[in-house]
Amino acid sequence: MDRWLGNGGMAMIGTIGGSFDDYGVDGEDLGWVQGTFTPTPLACNPHGAVQAGVHSVMLDAAMNFAINAALVGRDRTEATIEMTTELMRPALLESRYGVRGEVVRMTRQIAYAEATIRSDEGKLVSRATGTFLVKRAPTN
Repeated sequence: MDRWLGNGGMAMIGTIGGSFDDYGVDGEDLGWVQGTFTPTPLACNPHGAVQAGVHSVMLDAAMNFAINAALVGRDRTEATIEMTTELMRPALLESRYGVRGEVVRMTRQIAYAEATIRSDEGKLVSRATGTFLVKRAPTN
């Protein structure tokens, strides 16, 4: 999992200004991830505001990483089944934001997660919830 720190294993995350810095598993065996988002010009419209799709990319990656942090062995997320993204405030070019993803519930084949992007003052900028397909390694 440490190899996923930084751009999360996706060059696009680093290109738009995202970085995952820490991850773990809580007392209920549910994963989490924390990171930062400092939007680059590529992430923004001509007025310097981050596009909604870019929020979705960061939030989807955070939820996937949180789920994978809780999985063991060769088990991994396989696909995002459903995702809802809400934007409450604009994220602006070169401002710094915190990103957090958390697993809400995990079953054998499905995981439910949520993620947020917050300003340095702790104000909610955007959030997402998602449902993900989990691929488990075959057991012998």
